[in-house]
Amino acid sequence: MLTIAQVVRETVRFGDREALVDGDRRWSFSEVVKAVEGAARSFIASGLHHGDRLAIWAPNSAEWIFSALGAQIVGGVLVPINTRFKGSEATYVLNHSGAKFLLCDNKFLAQNYAQELRDSRVALPSLEHIIDFSGATDAQCTPWQDFLAHGHSVPLVAVHERERKIMPSDLCDIIFTSGTTGKPKGVMSRHDQTIRVFTEWSSIVGLSESDRYLIVNPFFHTFGYKAGFLACLLSGATMIPVPVFDVPTILKIVNQEKITALPGPPTLYLSILNHPERNNFNLSSLRLAVTGSAAVPVEMIRRMRQELTFTVILTAYGLTESTGTITMCRADDDPFTISTTSGRAISDVEVRVVDKNNLEVARGTAGEIICRGYNVMPGYFKNPEATAQAIDKDGFLHTGDIGIMDDNGYLAITDRIKDMFIVGGFNAYPAEIENTLLTHPSIAQVAVVGQPDDRLGEVGHAFVVLRPEQTVSEQELIEWSRQCMANYKVPRHVTFVDLLPLNASGKVLKYELRARTIG
Repeated sequence: MLTIAQVVRETVRFGDREALVDGDRRWSFSEVVKAVEGAARSFIASGLHHGDRLAIWAPNSAEWIFSALGAQIVGGVLVPINTRFKGSEATYVLNHSGAKFLLCDNKFLAQNYAQELRDSRVALPSLEHIIDFSGATDAQCTPWQDFLAHGHSVPLVAVHERERKIMPSDLCDIIFTSGTTGKPKGVMSRHDQTIRVFTEWSSIVGLSESDRYLIVNPFFHTFGYKAGFLACLLSGATMIPVPVFDVPTILKIVNQEKITALPGPPTLYLSILNHPERNNFNLSSLRLAVTGSAAVPVEMIRRMRQELTFTVILTAYGLTESTGTITMCRADDDPFTISTTSGRAISDVEVRVVDKNNLEVARGTAGEIICRGYNVMPGYFKNPEATAQAIDKDGFLHTGDIGIMDDNGYLAITDRIKDMFIVGGFNAYPAEIENTLLTHPSIAQVAVVGQPDDRLGEVGHAFVVLRPEQTVSEQELIEWSRQCMANYKVPRHVTFVDLLPLNASGKVLKYELRARTIG
């Protein structure tokens, strides 16, 4: 299988097994294919041509899946938009990508996306169609059901003809990076690299036809889209998307739908572990967890093994520019390796750790992680300058992450280069400090950032979420830290918070925390 159209067609082997559950609606694999074909016919009827871009600005849903795949099987290029973007941010993505179609949900969390575009007062010259999943009344939007009805005049043979014209090297999507510094950049991905990476991903994690996969990660992110519903199509697992990260809802669905697979960011598992109502739900069906971030808390992995029923917990590492995956642990790795590393390179991908002169460092020494292989993006869309900064002349993608590789090629992610701070000349890595703080019995979640200091240049500032019914003072925590870590790593300031600021992918927004330290 070298194109997403071929992946969709291959699901015929799963027949009438349950493929998709969205609320009280259910589809078999055969019915999913028919729904995708229906969307494809409508895109053809509405003038989508090979290579045209369509944007989706909506939460996880069955319609998201049908529209994305429907466009892709007839040559469309998917452009997911972050559901937390404001109108001005979305207009930038729409204009930079040249999107011809926008599919949105104008009733999601009382946020009318179409109205936000109008309020931004930015011209959208390439945008010809806005299709609303919710069916809300808006003169400038076509309701989803009307859009589907428009495709009834297009014969199915026209879809098959368009499918045959798709080449494995064609773009299947452009995913814009979060843009926490500067404007978001559009990461291009091809059909063949996407399918190859997530065929291997699905095989390594052991996703199978017997799994029921709760897709918490948002579809606008590689983890939700490619390691989510695409991986399910490749493996035959049942897809259960959820639109909002809400722990009580997740606990309820795991209980009701007998969820077996629950990949997600560390914040997902920490939130479940520390939720006061966790024991009111039967979570015993859970068996597979896959997580990753700049660094995964070791204490969290220990608690997942001891307090939940996961039998397979794998850590992985990647970024959008690497088609989401660079390294992965394997199911037969020992618990210590899975807890302390993000695994080894996926097949036919070269990974190195280098110094500031781009020279490979000795094993066991920290440096920047770089990689080369089929997983590396073709580049940033219409941005050759940024592409040249990210991918060097030898084809290596520079990740901006700090890591240490052991003698077996396993990678421990130390931190983001930009997150590291220097205390009196010593490099301090927030993830390392956070890992230690999470072993304190009162701490549920923690994020550490550098704060300017007149004497030392920078010092650590910890933002702490306490476990239910636990208390500890700032001074007690600082004194405890002095017993557990070198003095330069000890946070000099502690702020207790009810919640850490997260983006829609569940990652902590450290730039917001830094702003609080100097505000």
